[in-house]
Amino acid sequence: MDTSSRKTIVIVGGVAGGASCATRLRRMDESAQIIVLERGPYASFANCGLPYQIGGVIAEEDSLLVAKESLFTERFAIDLRTRHEVIAIDRDTNEVEIHDLTADRIYRQRYDSLVLAPGAAPLRPPLPGIDLPGIFTLRNIPDMRSIKQWISQRAAKTAVVVGGGFIGLEMAENLKHLGLAVTLVEMLPQVMPPMDPEMVAPVHDYLTSKGIQLALGSAVSGFSETAGGLEVFTHGGPTHPADLVILAIGVRPETSLAKAAGLSLGERGGIRVDEQMRTSDPHIFSVGDAVEVCDRVTGTWTLLALAGPANRQGRIAADAICGLPAAFHGTQGTAICGIFDLAVASTGASEKALQRAGFTDYEKVYLHAGHHAGYFPGAERIHFKLIFRASDGRILGAQAVGKAGVDKRIDVIAMAIQQSATIDDLAEAELCYAPQFGTAKDILNFVGMVAQNHLRGDDPILHWKDPRLAECELLDVRDPDEFEDGHAPGAKNIPLNHLRASLGTLPKDRPFAVYCAVGGRAHTAVRILRQHGFQAANLSGGYTTFRHTAG
Repeated sequence: MDTSSRKTIVIVGGVAGGASCATRLRRMDESAQIIVLERGPYASFANCGLPYQIGGVIAEEDSLLVAKESLFTERFAIDLRTRHEVIAIDRDTNEVEIHDLTADRIYRQRYDSLVLAPGAAPLRPPLPGIDLPGIFTLRNIPDMRSIKQWISQRAAKTAVVVGGGFIGLEMAENLKHLGLAVTLVEMLPQVMPPMDPEMVAPVHDYLTSKGIQLALGSAVSGFSETAGGLEVFTHGGPTHPADLVILAIGVRPETSLAKAAGLSLGERGGIRVDEQMRTSDPHIFSVGDAVEVCDRVTGTWTLLALAGPANRQGRIAADAICGLPAAFHGTQGTAICGIFDLAVASTGASEKALQRAGFTDYEKVYLHAGHHAGYFPGAERIHFKLIFRASDGRILGAQAVGKAGVDKRIDVIAMAIQQSATIDDLAEAELCYAPQFGTAKDILNFVGMVAQNHLRGDDPILHWKDPRLAECELLDVRDPDEFEDGHAPGAKNIPLNHLRASLGTLPKDRPFAVYCAVGGRAHTAVRILRQHGFQAANLSGGYTTFRHTAG
């Protein structure tokens, strides 16, 4: 093979984005010299699996090595150099300066194209005592080993996890698997901060039922060492003792190389790239957690530490380097988190994100329904929220919580958002049905129909925090025993089966806000009332959403 004119592509970072870029490059260009520089001892490991190896769910550490060194070198003819840290970029000469950490030598490497995939580093804020032994972050396999070794050597019994996002929740679960007493401290009043608060209310209940102690709305102020271990201090709150602490309060994009080289950074602090993942230097690309991406729903710039987009970006950068047409059209943040046997997932914009972006043209509906037919054994409830544009029904986002069937519903919505689908498309969607998998009218069909009923005026929606609720008569159409078990303050109970006979006792000078357990009976009640001349609206999600909203 003639290699006299072959290109040299240097990739900095060998995990999701870097590894996918390298292997795609080889598939598309057999002649290129491809060099992957990874400062750690491993390339292409499954960092999403690290908590589960700590907890013993993943038994073998080797299982985390997605692509071992031999795969890079033998199958793809890639020059993989682990423990090689890039310390500078010389854009004038198209060279990188590299520190070989094993041999402790500095050398330079020329490139035709450079791909930056440095990822993001866990945050360690400058709090008193944060560098004490026993306080860990989790980013890579050496971090994982250090945590496991500490737990074993200290015979740890108690742990504090700081942060209620993905890593925090996964670590809380896996430390619990090991038999530790776990306290989860979160500065915000909810776990899973990107999601809307009413959607994570059942998650709080579930975590508590699993023995996780929650300290929500509690900001850590510092740490101290004691004879028995550590203490975690909070602002104006209790002190939590611990044998070890896991910091999971977020990540910061690794941009020091890019910044020192004069590459453009975005408003969120990440590396700014175009649709081909090209930076402000035409010879340099960047992918993964270090880059800013455009939110395809709100149009705002954001940082997103997710493996799926990083892998796709790596492929797109490789195609662009090879002169192939490719473009990254932004992200909608599709994500899922497993917490014991509960799944929490979302895609598109949350209501909080829309409000931050100044977006007012939206509506939402709630549904609480079984993941498959109720008559088939094992049906589990899914709590579902759909957000859509009020003006035309275009789908903007969805969130779901449940023990089964969550992932496939959110995946359908993710594709619907990419295709600019509307609530009408959901209502008409033809989805798999057998009683052990779903219902003849799937949750997604139902949520589309509920949204249609609202936009058409057949069954207008109200929400529990809507200020217009103060002007309404609150009508609970559940059965009396359900009403006695708990109801919204000020509600009048008329069971649905008695509603027609009671119409003559109801005032017509005030609108009715109607609810039941989850919304189905209230829909029928609203249709009865409206066809008899009453003003009536359905409180979306019923008493279940009321409980979630009220905490």
